[in-house]
Amino acid sequence: MSLDTAAVGHLVARARQDVESGLLPAAQLALAHKGEIVVSEAFGDCTPASRFHMYSSVKPAVALTALELAAAGAFDIEAPVADVLAGFGANGKGGITVSQVMLHAGGFPHAPLRVEAWADRPARLESYRRWRTAWAPGTGFEYHATSAHWVLADVIAEVTGRHHRDVIAERLLEPAGCQNWLALDPAGSFEVMDTVPVGSEPDLEELARALGVDEFPETEVTMEALTAFNHPALRAAANPGGGGMATAADLARWYQAVLGNQDGLLRPEVRRDAMTVRQNHPDWLGVPVNRSRVFVLAGADGRANFRGFGHGASPEAFGHGGAKGQIGWADPATGASFAYFTNGLDRDDLALGRRSVGISTRAAACIRPD
Repeated sequence: MSLDTAAVGHLVARARQDVESGLLPAAQLALAHKGEIVVSEAFGDCTPASRFHMYSSVKPAVALTALELAAAGAFDIEAPVADVLAGFGANGKGGITVSQVMLHAGGFPHAPLRVEAWADRPARLESYRRWRTAWAPGTGFEYHATSAHWVLADVIAEVTGRHHRDVIAERLLEPAGCQNWLALDPAGSFEVMDTVPVGSEPDLEELARALGVDEFPETEVTMEALTAFNHPALRAAANPGGGGMATAADLARWYQAVLGNQDGLLRPEVRRDAMTVRQNHPDWLGVPVNRSRVFVLAGADGRANFRGFGHGASPEAFGHGGAKGQIGWADPATGASFAYFTNGLDRDDLALGRRSVGISTRAAACIRPD
C-alpha cells in the first residue's frame, strides 16, 4: 500500500473548497499511514497546530479507557453501574449495566446534567441518582449524546480514585504520542478555534427527497449547546462526551496507534471487543447502528455512508464522528487513518453530511495497492 498523490490532491481540493467559498472559516485534515502522518493541511484562519472542538469524536478514548480498566479487573463490564456508583440505581435504574451504557442502551438518552455540575463530581453523582429512564434499558438504541459518557467518566474516577481526564490521558493518549484532549490548561500555549454557526437551514423538500423524512429529530446537541464550548469554563470541565479539543493530526495519529496496537496500547481482548459489533438496533433513519462498545463500524451492508464513512471504506473500518461534521476513522484494509475538523457549524445537516461523505470518500482513496 502506498500514497496516491493524485488522490491526495482531490482530497485537499475538496476540503479547501468550503473554506475558499466562505462557508467555513477554518478546517484541518490529516491522513496517516504506517504509523506516520503523511498528509496534514490547514485551511482558513488556523494552522496545523490549532486545536478544534472534537465533540463526540472524543468518546472512543473514554470508552476504551473504561474497557481497559474492566479488563484489568477494576470492575465488571456486565455488572450494574450501581455496583460501582452507589446511588445510581435509584428510580428503577438498578439493573442498568456498564455495557448497556457503552452501547447507548441505558434508556436515559436525554437525562439532564446542568453545566454547573460538569466540574462538580458530588453534584454529578446526585444528578445520576435523580435520573429516570425513558424506555426499558437494553431493549433498544438511542444516542446518549452526553449522559452515558459522563457515567463512564465517573466509573473511571471511582475505580481509580483519580480525575477521569488524567486517567484517559495516561492510559490512552500519551502512550499513543498524543497530547491531552480534555480539560486543557487555559494558560497553555495553544490555540483553540472558536466555533461559529454557518450556512442556511436545510431545504425540507430536499430533505424529504434525500432521506424520506420531514425534519431532523430534536436533540440536546443544539447550536447553542455546541457554541457554549467556546466558554473557557466549559472547555476546562472535561466533558467526556463532547468536550475534547485536538488537532486533526493528533486524532489521526491516535487511530494509527489503535489500528496497529502501538507498543501494546490495548490488551488484545480489549482491542477485539472494540472491533466487535454488539449493538445493531436501527437509528432514527432505520439504519442499523453497527456499534461496538467503543466504535461505529462501517459494515458490509452498503450503508457505511450513513455511519460516518466514505464510499470505499472496508467493512472493518472503525471510527466515531462528532457534531457538525467532525471526522475520525481508521481502516484495517489499507492501514490508513483520517481526521477532519472544522469550526464552522453548518445549520444544514444534510449538506454537512454530504460534505463528510465526500471528504471521507476521497481520503479512503488516498492509499492504493502497490
